[in-house]
This record gives sequence, C-alpha cells and structure tokens, in this order.
Amino acid sequence: MQYNKQLKYDTAYLRMAEEWGKLSFCKRKQVGAIIVKDRMIISDGYNGTPTGFENYCEDDEGYTKWYVLHAEANAILKVAGSTQSCKGATLYVTLSPCRECSKLIHQAGIVRVVYSRAYKDDSGLKFLEKAGVKVEFIEDLEI
Repeated sequence: MQYNKQLKYDTAYLRMAEEWGKLSFCKRKQVGAIIVKDRMIISDGYNGTPTGFENYCEDDEGYTKWYVLHAEANAILKVAGSTQSCKGATLYVTLSPCRECSKLIHQAGIVRVVYSRAYKDDSGLKFLEKAGVKVEFIEDLEI
C-alpha cells in the first residue's frame, strides 16, 4: 500500500516538473525539475540561460549555447540562494541528469532522483548510483 501511495506522489511531482519545463525558452528540449523535502516543494527549475541573458538557448545553427543551465542546476542554485537545504530531498526531473548535474545533485545532499525520460548518456545515473543516491525511472507521463 505504501508503494502505491508513493508512486501516486511521484507521478504528481513529475507532472508538475513537466509543466514547469514548459516555461523554458529552449527549442530542442524543455526540461523541468522540482525538489521536494519533507513533503514540501522547496525549489523548482527549468533549463535556460542565466539571469540577465537573452532567453534564446540555441545559437543560429541550432546548437545549445554552452552557458545554458540545466533544470536540475537551476533548482539547486535556487535553494542555495535561500534558507533551505537540499539535504535529504528528492529531485523530480523530466530528463535523467547529465554528468555535470549529477555531481551537483550528490554534493547538494539530494538522496533520491525520480525521472521520466532517459538522457542519451547514462553516466550521470551511474555516478549517482555509485554515490548512493536512489535513482528511479517512471515511464513517460501521459498528460
């Protein structure tokens, strides 16, 4: 019974992350992230350019600009600028984390990552598992 209840919450938070990702100005991929701690949303993020930059994520050739921040990084950085802490939290993200974001996730103290789509490179997931972060995949959501 507890598993079904957790799955219900996980699905709801992933749906919220999906909606949050729709705020991204990126054309190639819109990724959303929600950080939950003690059953409270403490942060959110989506992929995009840093504050003060134009909202175009891709260059004229369609490649993502190097300085675009990923959804996970934006959510973690938002917590860093607050009085909250990610220690013991769960990250819900619509695309599995890349290598760089995986390092941030681990260092931030996030203990669980739930995602709905797999990124082409799974080395970030392997790193998280090696670091002891619980990683869970929930099938693509139908919204």
